[in-house]
Amino acid sequence: MKTAVFIEPGKIDVQELPKPEVKNPTDAVLKIVRACVCGSDLWWYRGINQRQANTPVGHEAIGVVESVGAEVTNVKQGDFVVAPFTHGCGHCAACLAGFDGNCENAQTDDEIVGYQGEYLRFRNADWALVKIPGQPSDYTDAQLNDLLTLSDVMATGYHAAATAEVKAGDTVVVMGDGAVGLCGIIAAKLRGATRIIAMSRHEDRQRLATEFGATDIVAERGDEAVARVMALTDGAGADAVLECVGTEQSVDTAVKVGRAGAVVGRVGVPQKAEMNTNNLFWKNIGLRGGIASVTTYDRAVLLDAVLNGDIHPGKVFTKRFDLDDVQAAYEAMDHREAIKSLLIVSD
Repeated sequence: MKTAVFIEPGKIDVQELPKPEVKNPTDAVLKIVRACVCGSDLWWYRGINQRQANTPVGHEAIGVVESVGAEVTNVKQGDFVVAPFTHGCGHCAACLAGFDGNCENAQTDDEIVGYQGEYLRFRNADWALVKIPGQPSDYTDAQLNDLLTLSDVMATGYHAAATAEVKAGDTVVVMGDGAVGLCGIIAAKLRGATRIIAMSRHEDRQRLATEFGATDIVAERGDEAVARVMALTDGAGADAVLECVGTEQSVDTAVKVGRAGAVVGRVGVPQKAEMNTNNLFWKNIGLRGGIASVTTYDRAVLLDAVLNGDIHPGKVFTKRFDLDDVQAAYEAMDHREAIKSLLIVSD
C-alpha cells in the first residue's frame, strides 16, 4: 500500500509498505478515504522536533472499516468512521471522566502507524472509532471535509473552548489563526459566546475567522495585543481565552488578556517547559487544557453539528492534494500557502 513516510527534515516520500493486518483483538483495519496534514506535523518536518527516519506519518483521517479484531463489536466491516488521533478505550478512569485523549490503555504496542496512507491499523477501535451514518458516497465533497476535521482540529478547538468553560454571553479571545484556532472560533460560537476576538495577522485567515463567527480581529502581538484587547473590552478583559499556539508569547498574552477569574483553555502543545505561574495567581486566572477528547466531543456534540449543517469546519482545508503529492502538501503548509492541506486518498 502507498504510505507517506518521513525521510528527513523537509522531505516526505510516498513508499509501498505492507498492508496492515489486525494484530490485537481490539484493532480494526481501515481503508482511508481522506487524510490531512496537521500544523504539529510541521515541527518534525522543519526539524524543530526529532522524529525517527523512515516512519509513517499523519494522525487524522476518515475511512471505511475493512476488518476488525475479535473484541470489536461496535463497528463492523463496511462502516464509515472518523479515525481520531486519540485511541480511547472507553472504560479506564480517564475515558470515563471524558478525557479519552489521556486514555490509560491507549498504547497496545510500539508500532508507529501513519494515517497518511491507503490503509491504517487503528488501535482500541471498539470505542474510539466514531461511526458516521451511511457511506462516503452519501456525502458532498464539503461534508467529507467537515467530517475529516472531527479526527483532530475541530475536536481540539472544541477542547479549548470546553476547558476554558465558554458559556452563553461570554467574551472570548482566541489565540492562533491556524486550523485549530479557527475551529476554536467555531466552538466558542457553538457554546454561545457573543463576542469572539480573533488574534490574527493574516488576511486569508482573518476572513475565515470572521466567517466562522469572530466579531473582532486583533493583528497586534505581545503588549500591543494586550492593550488592544483591553481597549475592546473597556479594560475588563475576556471571560475565556483559547490558547491554540503553544509558544511562550502566546501563553503569556493569553493570561494577560483574561479578566479576573477567567479560564485559559490551552491546546497549543507547549514549546517551552517553563512558564511564570505568578501571573495566574494575581488575577485568579485558571489554566486548563491539554490533549483533546476527540471521541467524547464527537459523540456528544460535534458529529451531530456537522451532520445537521450547523458548523462547517472543513473550510480550513484551503488546498487539496493526491497522496502521491504529499511532499507538496507539506510544503504548502510550511510556506503558509495553505491553512490546512487536504489529502485525497480514495473514493
